[in-house]
Amino acid sequence: MTTLAGSFATNQDLDPDRLRQAFGFFPSGVVAVAAEIDGRPVGLAASSFTSVSLDPPLVSVNLAVTSKTWPDLKRAPHLGVTILADHHAPVCRQLAGPVESRFDGVAHSVTDDGALLLDDGLARFDCTVYREVEAGDHVLVLLELHAVDHVEQGAALAPLVFHRSGFSRLGRG
Repeated sequence: MTTLAGSFATNQDLDPDRLRQAFGFFPSGVVAVAAEIDGRPVGLAASSFTSVSLDPPLVSVNLAVTSKTWPDLKRAPHLGVTILADHHAPVCRQLAGPVESRFDGVAHSVTDDGALLLDDGLARFDCTVYREVEAGDHVLVLLELHAVDHVEQGAALAPLVFHRSGFSRLGRG
């Protein structure tokens, strides 16, 4: 068993690189957050998706204050959130790439309200912005759910997992 070396002092060096490494030990799923805005697809990948509440139905994502995409996305009347499957690693990288080519070759559909959903995601949510909370160098975005669909329970798909700055797979049980 590996143990932490030395004493655990509360005033340890909290530089961003050290924090990023420590935060990276916690694996997370990855979602696409997207909408059709002015007739074009706009979206991003986020590894901070969390369920928040059943009543009202809320989820959250944390986005960097420096995001160039969020100011456009939050103008959309509805947002689509798609939980990415383990085969979506290339799509996730694409969603983090140049804005004009993020959806090239990516199968998706758009609701009547403009929420953009990836066609083969594990779960898909139609949402609206419920509230934004400033949180340091990020903004916590609470999203209210209006519709949901997901793959069947027995489907042989697993979520895309982001861990230690890379993509991993869960073992399939």
